Amino acid sequence: LGPYCFSARERAFGPDARRTGPQELFGHAIAGDFVQRVTLPGTVRVFHNAAFYNCRGLTELCLGPGTPETLSLGSDLFTNCRALECFVLDAPPDAPTGLKRLAGAVSADVGAVFAPGGQAAARVFFPEYFEYLDENTPAHIFNHSIEGEGYRMRQCFDGSTMNFDEYDSAFEQALVSESPASLCRIALDRMLCPWALRPEAAERYRACLRERAETAAAPLIARRAEQAMRLLCPLLEPADRAAVARRCAAAGWSEGAALALAHGARHTKRYDFDDL
Repeated sequence: LGPYCFSARERAFGPDARRTGPQELFGHAIAGDFVQRVTLPGTVRVFHNAAFYNCRGLTELCLGPGTPETLSLGSDLFTNCRALECFVLDAPPDAPTGLKRLAGAVSADVGAVFAPGGQAAARVFFPEYFEYLDENTPAHIFNHSIEGEGYRMRQCFDGSTMNFDEYDSAFEQALVSESPASLCRIALDRMLCPWALRPEAAERYRACLRERAETAAAPLIARRAEQAMRLLCPLLEPADRAAVARRCAAAGWSEGAALALAHGARHTKRYDFDDL
């Protein structure tokens, strides 16, 4: 991908730049705010500088099978891509990929899905982190500081292969420093596709969701995420399920309310033929 490949053409090349290619077919460039989801073939080897610069509507980047783990990434690759939510890799979770490089190019919240053949096999979420340079003025020395567990979680790789045990272990420290919303997203993504998830790690994730029931449910209600709601509701206490059901009803999602209430139902009598 060349420099500024998908960036707004007016800003990258000026208002008088000649327009060719997709412009002729669709009446506008496939660039800038128009771009929402990009699927690239596995033959892509290099992302040049600012390839997605100012693509404010970009939510998802999908990489085809065979994408090399040695991807070459330029600078400012995803600058101002504030809506970017997920990298989707057409690769099994235990395969070497370019995910470490891609996730390292985004300091904001971003998720990743391993989906060989289009079927999600594993999901992970990398929380936002911040980098600071503090100057010691008399000595003119700069101290590099990193804040946020998201940086550590982006390092959970053996070479270019995701290390899920290390990722799950990092959750203990995340419980101290990360926001409730981020913790719930980490836990839900791992529980939805529990690739290489050890029982003790699974229990930590369940406990996190039980303690933050309404926080975990809020984004699911907003997205109408039925599969995730089916996973969440059995973990909750009756009072929390009732609260989630009320929020679903207030948002107009009757299916979600029914899911929450169904797990709280208790039968007081079993009927047999004599009753009939």
